[in-house]
Amino acid sequence: VWLWVDESPSMLFKSEAAIVAKQSRALVLAFAMAELLARSGERVGWLGNTKPILSRNAAEKLAQALMLSEPQTQFPKSPNLGQHSDIIFFSDFLDPVEINAENLESLFKQGAKGHVVQVVDPVEEVFPYSGRNEFRDPETAEKFTVGNAESLKESYLREIEMRTHAMRQSTNKLGWSFIRHHTDRLASEALVALHTHMSERGK
Repeated sequence: VWLWVDESPSMLFKSEAAIVAKQSRALVLAFAMAELLARSGERVGWLGNTKPILSRNAAEKLAQALMLSEPQTQFPKSPNLGQHSDIIFFSDFLDPVEINAENLESLFKQGAKGHVVQVVDPVEEVFPYSGRNEFRDPETAEKFTVGNAESLKESYLREIEMRTHAMRQSTNKLGWSFIRHHTDRLASEALVALHTHMSERGK
């Protein structure tokens, strides 16, 4: 089983409504899954970083390797996967819809079975802004000022709904599981759902 956590700047976002930043929650979920999988005798690896290892303390070893590596801000391209591999992705998937679909399909064509966990800050789904606001792109630091933020709310929420629907369509098409997890919820909720999905697929 391969694990991968998106470490792009957008994953560092945390609103006042959230318990933790998206990346922190993603890492907690990834290492918790590594622990569960290792206990059940699975080989666990970090995609783009380590080979799958069979060890009772696999989670600890993966954490050590991750600390010594460069942040993984790009979706893994053409990794060397073994046959019938399972991959668990943790990301906010804020790339364009078409790119997300292409990235997932490229791994599907290698025979991988995927489990996608989209990590979302609650503010990203309600757009609670009004009046004059300044927004900053986490990737480029470019600033965007709007005089009446409420004027953007309807189109923003429509875009979020479209993107969520597109992610579900992409994963359903590939026969992969999809979980949308909010950072104001308990990590255990996503962990149970993910473990159930993998158990249903023979893991």
